[in-house]
Amino acid sequence: MSERRSSESGFPIKAVYTADDLPEELDHRLGAPGEFPYTRGVYPTMYTSRPWTMRQYAGFGTATESNARYHQLLRAGTMGLSVAFDLPTQMGYDSDDPIAHGEVGKVGVAIDSIEDMRLLFDGIPLDKVSTSMTINAPGSVLLLLYQLVAEENGVAGSALNGTIQNDILKEYIARGTYIFPPKPSLRLVADTFAYCRREVPKWNTISISGYHMAEAGATPAQEIAFTLANGVEYVRAALAAGLAVDDFAPRLSFFFVARTTLLEEVAKFRAARRIWARLMRDEFGAKDPKSMMLRFHTQTAGVQLTAQQPEVNLVRVAIQGLGAVLGGTQSLHTNSFDEAIALPTEKAARLALRTQQVLAYETDLTATVDPFAGSYVVEAMTAEIEAATDELMHRVFDHGSAVDAIEAGFQKREIEQSAYRIAQEIDAAERVVVGLNRFAVDEEEPYEPLRVDPTIEAAQAERLAKLRAERDNGAVERGLAELREAASGSANVLPPMKEALRARATVGEVCGTLREVWGIYRPTDRF
Repeated sequence: MSERRSSESGFPIKAVYTADDLPEELDHRLGAPGEFPYTRGVYPTMYTSRPWTMRQYAGFGTATESNARYHQLLRAGTMGLSVAFDLPTQMGYDSDDPIAHGEVGKVGVAIDSIEDMRLLFDGIPLDKVSTSMTINAPGSVLLLLYQLVAEENGVAGSALNGTIQNDILKEYIARGTYIFPPKPSLRLVADTFAYCRREVPKWNTISISGYHMAEAGATPAQEIAFTLANGVEYVRAALAAGLAVDDFAPRLSFFFVARTTLLEEVAKFRAARRIWARLMRDEFGAKDPKSMMLRFHTQTAGVQLTAQQPEVNLVRVAIQGLGAVLGGTQSLHTNSFDEAIALPTEKAARLALRTQQVLAYETDLTATVDPFAGSYVVEAMTAEIEAATDELMHRVFDHGSAVDAIEAGFQKREIEQSAYRIAQEIDAAERVVVGLNRFAVDEEEPYEPLRVDPTIEAAQAERLAKLRAERDNGAVERGLAELREAASGSANVLPPMKEALRARATVGEVCGTLREVWGIYRPTDRF
C-alpha cells in the first residue's frame, strides 16, 4: 500500500471525506454538462452519444514506414492519427544538414518536403480522418504541406480536420524545440490563427500543452496553471494582431497528461475547464460559448512508464486512460507498454489502442456524463486544485505576463524543484514505483525492441539531392524571396510560405529563411 497522504499538487488527502468537505455554492460551480462553467464537460451528452476520439501517436524512420504504421492503426480501429516528427524536422532542419546527423528518423518521421508528406499520407482519406501533428516552431510549415497534399487529392482546406500543436511558449519552459525568439514566434502563431480561419476553418490552430511540463516534473496544479497562463498569452497576441476573440478562440485546444493518481487527475481536468471558462468570459469578453470551452487531448504519462517489468505499464496506462475519460477528455492517446525501452512495436501499439476500446465498449463509462459529479473527494479536490492553480497563475502574472515569467525563469524553476522532489522520493522509496523500487525481480524477460534502420539518413539525403536537382530552383528562390519580404514586414507569412513549399522548397529552406529575418533564440537572450 502506498504511504502517500498528500496529493501530487501538495494539498493533504484526507482518509475520509464527507458533505462538510464539499465547496460552497457547488451547484453554481458545477453547472450542467455543456453549460458554463463546463465543469461537468464541454458537451451536454459527452460520451453517451459517441466516445472520445481514439488517437495513437506514431511516426518513425521514413515517411513510407510511418505510412504503413498508420494504415495498421486505421485497420485496428483508431479514429484519428497523431504524427510524431523526428528532431531535425521539429527544429526546422533538413535531413542532410550537418546538425541533423544521428537524429534522422529516430524519435519520429523525417519530413523534408512535400514529397515526404505525400508518402506519409498515401492512401489515407484526409477528408475522413482527423490528424494531429506534434510540431511547434515549424508547425505552420507542416500544416501547409498537409494542406497542399490534401489539395492534390481533391480535398479542400474546408474539409480538413485536425490539430497542430503550435505551442511555442511551453518549448521555452520545458521541452526546448524552439527556433525563433518569442516575439516573432508569437507572430507566427497569430498568422496561423488568421490563415486557418480563412483557409482551414475546422482546423484546431494550437494545442496549448501542459503534457510536456508534466513530463518534466510539473505537479497537476503547475501543469494547469502554466498551460492556462500560456493560453492567456496566445489570446492576447491574437487580439493584438487585430483578431476578434470569438473569431479564433473556438479553435483553441489544449493537451494534458493523465497520471496514475486517478482521483486528482479527474479533479484537475474539471478545474481546468472551470478556470478557462471564467477567464474567457470575464477577462476577454467572449460571447460565443465555444470560446469558453476548454477542449483537450490527453496522453497517458510516458514519464511514469518503466523499463523494468514493462508489461506492468499496461496496467498503468489503463488507469491513466480511465482518469482521462472520467475527466472528460475529447481525444486520447494511450502509450504503448514498451515506450520506456524503444519505439513501440506494432503489437504494443495495437494493445495500447485495444486499451481504449475496452474502456469505450466493455465498460459503462459511456453510459452517463461526469459520473464523479457530487463526489465528496473529487469535488473537494477540484476546488483545491482550482485554488492552487489560481494562486500560481497570479504568481506568473505578477511578472507581467507569461512571457515575462519565462524570461525570469519562473516556470522552469518551479517545475525543476518539483521534479527534484519526485526524484528524491523515488530514490528513497517514499514514492512507490512497482518493479523499480518495490516488487522488483532478479531477472527481466528478454525483449526485442523496434530498431530504426541506420541507413535512413543517407537515403533521405539522396532524396533531397534528387529533389534539388529536378525542381525549378528559380521558382523556389522566388517563393523564398516573397517569404523573406513578408517576414520582414507585417504581412501574413503563410501564403508566401505555402507557395514556396508548393514549388518544393524544403522545410529547412523555409525555416532557414525565417531564421535570416527573425534570428534564433538562445536561453541567455533577453527579449
